[in-house]
Amino acid sequence: MTERRTFAGVDPGHQSGGIAIVDELGNVVITTSLAGTKVSPVTDRDLFDILVEHSPSLAMLERVHAMPRQGVSSSFKFGASYGTCRTLLTCALVPFEEPTPAHWQKAMQCMSGGDKRVTRAAAQRMFPGTKVTHANADALLLAEYARRIYSRRCPGPVA
Repeated sequence: MTERRTFAGVDPGHQSGGIAIVDELGNVVITTSLAGTKVSPVTDRDLFDILVEHSPSLAMLERVHAMPRQGVSSSFKFGASYGTCRTLLTCALVPFEEPTPAHWQKAMQCMSGGDKRVTRAAAQRMFPGTKVTHANADALLLAEYARRIYSRRCPGPVA
């Protein structure tokens, strides 16, 4: 039996970001918050292991930047999280693209205007059997976006 291809979505938000992986049929394989919980924080090694284990054919890493009025400390943590996600994808040999929020949200028909409730609702409709949170909503939508982009570029069954 041939393994299904997988696709990753990465929302690099320091406290509110996450990684999601879906398979080529659009089934959720795994989601995780970048922060984890106080009891069980997620380490960079945990995220790397997830990427290596599932070996996505394509990942979408949301291209982000500092926001106006965002504090220096918050901006630094946000940038560090983004850099860590880029590095983990590169080290895990996962090909990735970096769409802006406006680009992927338009493609997924869920323009949020910065309101995470919009993307959370869209992800919940798309993945009704998954517990969608603010931490994994954008990641789920980015993973689905990666799946759709890949299937347009490389149609056909898994080899």
